[in-house]
Amino acid sequence: MPDISRRRALAYAVVVLVALLLGGRFVAGGARAPRPVDPAASGSVSLEAESAPERSLVVHVVGAVVRPGLYRLRDGSRVDDAIRRAGGATPKAGLQLLNLAAPVADGQQVVVPAHAAKGSAVAAGPSAGSVSAPAGRVHLNSATVEDLDTLPGVGPVTAQRIFDYRAKKGAFASIDELDAVPGIGPARLEQLRELVDL
Repeated sequence: MPDISRRRALAYAVVVLVALLLGGRFVAGGARAPRPVDPAASGSVSLEAESAPERSLVVHVVGAVVRPGLYRLRDGSRVDDAIRRAGGATPKAGLQLLNLAAPVADGQQVVVPAHAAKGSAVAAGPSAGSVSAPAGRVHLNSATVEDLDTLPGVGPVTAQRIFDYRAKKGAFASIDELDAVPGIGPARLEQLRELVDL
């Protein structure tokens, strides 16, 4: 009987020792930093990716670009990025009229103007008793501030407002839209109607 008790006691001691060893490994393994999970391999997404998804935005690129249309860009993209996504500018593009470093916002229309036709924004010499007017029509959607300043009754401030309005709202859809620019009322609009084009 004493031998059986010793054997049992020894067996119990071995079982307890094994349990302690396994428990110690489990605790030590749980304390270690978890290995990074490859989402592509496991089909799951890491918590970090879920908490900070990459934002994207959609812009409408029009004008003198190879492929006008809607494009999805990363948040923080610039006008230059939008033009590149649209296949780049055409040879007729007037990129000097744009701030290529300006950030783009979701839903924004990026208008890439074409160079104005030669003579379209050149002011004619003043004639006696008349206000100087451009030799040809000024194209609202491609004119520079200097071009717009050549229009009668439009000074540098109003010319800048027209340019800023176009940069913010996109290309003019009609000449009547000039009425929405601060400093241009119905009377001024009628005066400019025959001098501008889209």
